[in-house]
Amino acid sequence: MRLPFAYTAVISGPARLGRRTKTLAERLEPGDIAIIDHRDLDELAARSLADRRVRAVINAAASISGKYPNNGPLVLWQAGIPHLDLAGSELFAVVRDGDRIALRGNEIWRKGELLATGRVVDAEVIEEQMRLAEKNLDSLLGTFVQNTLEYALREKELILGGLEIPRLNTSFAGRHALVVVRGKSYREDLQAIKHYLDEVKPVLVAVDGGADVLLEYGYIPDLLVGDMDSVSDAALCRARERVVHAYPDGRAPGMERIRRLGLDAKVMRAPGTSEDIALLLAYECGARLIAAVGTHSNMIDFLEKGRKGMASTFLVRLKVGNRLVDARGVSQLYRHRVSGRALLLLTLAAGIPVLAIACASPVVRHLFRLLALRLRFFL
Repeated sequence: MRLPFAYTAVISGPARLGRRTKTLAERLEPGDIAIIDHRDLDELAARSLADRRVRAVINAAASISGKYPNNGPLVLWQAGIPHLDLAGSELFAVVRDGDRIALRGNEIWRKGELLATGRVVDAEVIEEQMRLAEKNLDSLLGTFVQNTLEYALREKELILGGLEIPRLNTSFAGRHALVVVRGKSYREDLQAIKHYLDEVKPVLVAVDGGADVLLEYGYIPDLLVGDMDSVSDAALCRARERVVHAYPDGRAPGMERIRRLGLDAKVMRAPGTSEDIALLLAYECGARLIAAVGTHSNMIDFLEKGRKGMASTFLVRLKVGNRLVDARGVSQLYRHRVSGRALLLLTLAAGIPVLAIACASPVVRHLFRLLALRLRFFL
């Protein structure tokens, strides 16, 4: 594999720093050099950086450690974005937001001062670490399954009726519900089911940043569920109803932001993830069918989120499975292509009524007669 860019050139730009990649991505501008601290960079975070068209990415931690096969570094490589990792957390102490820095190979410079060195994350590094990750998968899977089972015993109230479900204004009874999470391939999948959205008009349930996704496509969330840490103020304000996901002990950090914006919200105490709670709410409130876009549903998804197991997701899907349709990846199932024969038949079909109307017009019939006479005269 060959790099789509040259590391021999000096790459310079203003530095933008953020230890939380998804938060940093919101304030990046094209041409910035993003400095992050994100071990095992996940695909979604990498895409958020690539979408901002950053000039380069510097990671204080290991972007790909070989612990498991994470695709973030590959996303940056395919986007042609120069990428260094293992630069050290000290970089956050010596670089200020907005400082103009330069990358020369694996070195990071500012006004003639060498600040740090890192590892060039190129195709060779990615391939090597991916091979290592594949070897680790078996032992990792065993640990992951064990953790999932242990946590399932603690979180069994998710399906045994031990949770207090808040009374919602949103009506689900007998309707379809669509739960939108800002996960892998969410844009493509949402586009693929757009006709379903417009025709069926399901209850739109957003999980945190999923509210921004719906607004991006012109839809207003009926219900927003989450800890409210990765959703914009605009989406928070426009959602018709909000449920803050609180810890089992009652702590709900997201309520502070809700109050600061002068909004109201209900609180639901529960273990697990916010997307699990969204699925559970739709189920318990009587949704006839639940479609899910962008949800996390496998080991790699959860490892990328920093979770050691997926007990809550396992339990919730066990309960709602008879009504759940997972739309994740549906955009990859079939890409419709219109054949030339179909276009010809469509054109002929459209032309028949036009010809019939034209022939019924005296003016058009007279024009046809004149053309026929001229043709006969010419022959």
